[in-house]
Amino acid sequence: MDEMSWSRKYGRTYHYPFSPGTTSDDRINYNWWENVSKIETLIHTEKLDGENTCLNQYGVFARSHAAPTRHPWAGYLKERWSWMKNDLGELEIFGENLYAIHSIEYTDLENHFFIFGIRYLDVWLSWEEVEFIAEFFELPTVPVINEIIPENQNDFKEGVLEIVKESSMFDSIEAETQLPSTMEGVVTKNIKEFPVHDFAENVFKYVRENHVSTDEHWTRNWKRAKLNWEKPDN
Repeated sequence: MDEMSWSRKYGRTYHYPFSPGTTSDDRINYNWWENVSKIETLIHTEKLDGENTCLNQYGVFARSHAAPTRHPWAGYLKERWSWMKNDLGELEIFGENLYAIHSIEYTDLENHFFIFGIRYLDVWLSWEEVEFIAEFFELPTVPVINEIIPENQNDFKEGVLEIVKESSMFDSIEAETQLPSTMEGVVTKNIKEFPVHDFAENVFKYVRENHVSTDEHWTRNWKRAKLNWEKPDN
């Protein structure tokens, strides 16, 4: 089975030009307002600090999609996938896997996996369909911050900048220092379905500056994120 029959990667999400958390290999959408203003309604969702993970009929895939993941922090998802796989068909469910703590530690988690998009063949499904399928599989979605109708470029930009000053909806602290943290960022997307080849004109992101505090060795000493029910009562 070749790589394309296993799974296609999630599309590269372009940054807003005012997103400070870009790195050398990131891409920026300088025509963002031209794209955004053509969309009737968008949603801002919280960008969570986890591993981009895909569940499809062939297995559980991390970012590379070359083959099913062997990461130890994805083991629990393989168990979940085992009873989902026969119902997935051509659906590919994408979400953030928060099982391993990265740069941000979330202190109010009920789950470890949060869906942010679902692809069906050559279409990214609408958010309404995403929520319906998520409920069917008893999986949560990433937090929706708000819906927005784009009318004014400056107001839109200022709205994003206000959102990212806040803590995560799951309460967030810096993993390294244990000090309070803002959310990692915001992902904005067309609330309706759109073709896979139009991904860059329908999905945008803002990421905070210096959002990665881990190094290449973090996987050797990774820690599991505790869920609320696992913590002793205060």
